[in-house]
Formats: sequence, structure tokens, C-alpha cells
Amino acid sequence: MLHHTRTARVTDPIRVVAHDGRARTIPVGPCLVEELEGDLVDVVWGRAGEKSVVMPTTQVQSAEREGKLVLLD
Repeated sequence: MLHHTRTARVTDPIRVVAHDGRARTIPVGPCLVEELEGDLVDVVWGRAGEKSVVMPTTQVQSAEREGKLVLLD
């Protein structure tokens, strides 16, 4: 299955709870948003893309509505 990846920018830190139950914060700055199978996305950030968290699509949509995440393409 083809996964669609979009470039984005976090404009305000986003707090999420990862699948392992640990709270994570996606910091302000550029990121990639990759659609995964099901209703999940992988958000990747960091200087070399070394950090990521898988989260429900609904959380990404909520961050967009709140102005914390701007999809660029």
C-alpha cells in the first residue's frame, strides 16, 4: 500500500501520548506527516528525522484546527 507523506510545520508544541503510553511533545519546527494503514499517522521531526511518534489521524486533525500544525503540501 502506498503511504502519502506531507511536509508540515508545528507552530505550537503538540503533546501526544504514544502507543507505548509515554507522553511526548512535538516541538515547534518542520516535520513530516506520513499516513499509515488504518487511522494512524507517523509524525517525524528532528534535525535528521531521528524522532517520531505514531498517533491517530484525529489528533493531527485537531492540531490543524487549533492552528498548532500547518500542512504545507
